[in-house]
Amino acid sequence: MTAVAPLERRRGRAVARLVGLRVLLGVPTVVIVAVGVFLLAAASPFRPMYQYFGVGIFSAGDEEIAAAERALGLDGGGFDQLGRWLGGLLTGDLGQSLSMRQPVAQVIAERLPWTLLLVVCALLVSLVLALAAGTAAAWRQGGWFDRAVTAVGHTLEGLPPFVLALAAIAVFAVAWPVLPVAGLTDAGAAPTAGQVARHLVLPAVVLGVSQTPWLVLHVRASLISALDDDHVAGARARGLPERVVVLRHALPTALLPFVTVLGNRLPELVTGAVLVETVFSWPGIAAAVVTAALAVDFPLLAALTLLSAVAVLAGSLVADLTVLLLDPRVVADV
Repeated sequence: MTAVAPLERRRGRAVARLVGLRVLLGVPTVVIVAVGVFLLAAASPFRPMYQYFGVGIFSAGDEEIAAAERALGLDGGGFDQLGRWLGGLLTGDLGQSLSMRQPVAQVIAERLPWTLLLVVCALLVSLVLALAAGTAAAWRQGGWFDRAVTAVGHTLEGLPPFVLALAAIAVFAVAWPVLPVAGLTDAGAAPTAGQVARHLVLPAVVLGVSQTPWLVLHVRASLISALDDDHVAGARARGLPERVVVLRHALPTALLPFVTVLGNRLPELVTGAVLVETVFSWPGIAAAVVTAALAVDFPLLAALTLLSAVAVLAGSLVADLTVLLLDPRVVADV
């Protein structure tokens, strides 16, 4: 008990130091991203009012255009707009979406749950595939399954998610139409759990499979390395079954660096979600990024960019905290 308490205190201090350091580094990063996005928008040759009014801008008077600019916070100089925008961020006012004609905060609130559902399900698919295939490949290193997993993994690494999405549509909507390929529900149907689950299958599987190659190859490599560790050799020397040696002694050691790799894959997961949501017409945040970019909707695009940056920073922090809590050796390095 006396030996455990100091370790727990050191671990608690290490967690506090890590969180404090990440916050100190993360806040300026988010501010830089926010200012950078705004400056890029200000330097753009596109005039948001053209997208807001559409063809009606040619018949709109100067007073009407000026009133719309004031209402949307687009009047005044660039620094005035930046000051108002940053002030709005601090108070939770993200501005008005030009393309969707509603507050940006409302757009995010309506779409974020669907993106989280898709990303979580895709992550679960990827984890199951990576752990199962990577463990089996390392366990039978050099066998036909190991060679097949390695070949397929390296092949899928070079395929963007939209290629996998189009292939899935060709198979499950054209050749063998068993799953819906667009939207959240069937046309005119209520968003029940069954409807959402059926429409979620293909996007989640495609997004999960697109992220699996890096994870499965890393699990394989880490487990092969862990199988040569001294504690694994000791477990074999005690006469333990090979299944117990691999799953209870080697695999936990191999999963520690895997957690870090998983956190580093978050930016690619966000990028993949943009493509997958667009192909499958999934009404999430990622699809709104494409809509905002095509419509030159700078308020919405800026808010979504900030949200993506915060998600990546938070995911990296969670991954590092998980490693710190699982591996006592890391405590001394923080």
